[in-house]
Amino acid sequence: MTVFFDTNILVYSLAGDRRGAIAREILRGGGIVSVQVLNEFVRVARNKLRLDWPTIDSALNAFRDLVGDVAPLTLAIHEAALELARRDGINIFDALIVAAAREAGCDVLYSEDMQHGRVFGRLKIINPFA
Repeated sequence: MTVFFDTNILVYSLAGDRRGAIAREILRGGGIVSVQVLNEFVRVARNKLRLDWPTIDSALNAFRDLVGDVAPLTLAIHEAALELARRDGINIFDALIVAAAREAGCDVLYSEDMQHGRVFGRLKIINPFA
């Protein structure tokens, strides 16, 4: 099973609560993130969590080591995301993540923000905190 991680999984992995423990556990299993997910993590880490740059850099390095693969954002993913947004009514940023996960051949997308159990082709959204 190939998995893809949404930004919220990376963010929660920094927490000291139950969600943090779950996020760290599933990240240890490896998987894929996209450049978009890493960028969104930086935005949340700086703006909401108020983390300093060395802490963010350390977290990004740890995520890249854990997941192994970082999917690029390509024109093909952008176009697939536009179609998903139009057809399925999801916002463009979630559509970009779904499109990147599908392009990477993933079976599961771990996300708290998207509809648990929803399926896009062979890709299934799983909320690991549900």
